[in-house]
Amino acid sequence: MLKRIFCLATTAMMALVLSGCLVAESRFLKKVEETDNLTRELTDLKQKHEKLLAEHAALQKEHNKLTAEAGVLGKAKAELEQVLAARSDTFSKNISDLRQKVSALETENQKLKDDIVTLQKVKEEKVKEVSNTYEQLLENMKSEIAQGQVTISELKGKLTVNMEAAILFDSGKADVKDDGLLILQKMVDTLKAVKDKAIRIEGHTDNVLISGALTRVFPTNWELSAARAINVTRYLQQQGLDPSILSAAAFGEFKPVADNTTMEGRAKNRRIEITLVSKD
Repeated sequence: MLKRIFCLATTAMMALVLSGCLVAESRFLKKVEETDNLTRELTDLKQKHEKLLAEHAALQKEHNKLTAEAGVLGKAKAELEQVLAARSDTFSKNISDLRQKVSALETENQKLKDDIVTLQKVKEEKVKEVSNTYEQLLENMKSEIAQGQVTISELKGKLTVNMEAAILFDSGKADVKDDGLLILQKMVDTLKAVKDKAIRIEGHTDNVLISGALTRVFPTNWELSAARAINVTRYLQQQGLDPSILSAAAFGEFKPVADNTTMEGRAKNRRIEITLVSKD
């Protein structure tokens, strides 16, 4: 009986031990599984950590690169600002200089405009003076003009009195005859009033050569035309004209105004021209 009880007790105890072992094993296996899971998670976390470290390193490298570039850009910006500031100063100075030049040019332009206006007025006065001289000579010499012995022309401020030699000189002579002096006297007062012009007296002949005893006085037409021009000039000086504005010129037969093959043409070419010209 005791033996049986002992056996039962032993069996019961073994059952309890086995049951405890089974529970412990189950718990152990569960812990192992949890450990494995944690190990895998840790491995994953390490990989992620390493990846993050790599990304951080790459980002740090990029940051360093950008920082360096920012430094270079900052330096370049500073240099550019200096250049721009220098150019701005230069541009400002140039603008100031240009404004001063423009102002000076405007002043000069206005002065030129004023000068032009003044010159125009002077020109108008001179044209008016010549025109008045022209009108007075026309009035004073209307008789000679009507007879065709004198012509008076005005062109571009140049006034010319053309007189046939026959009304001033005898044939082959250079001294002004009395009738010629009266004709010249008609111009004296008008010519005295001339202030801003030079008065040139020109002697002209036809192309007939000097011949006979006359060649002892006038070897060629040059001498004859010169003597006639000089005698008219001397007479005008004697009548009170300013000698500084008088001049005499000889052209001989070399500046004809008509055909020398006709008597009428030769008569026109034998002439004295009194010309009002601009002073040199």
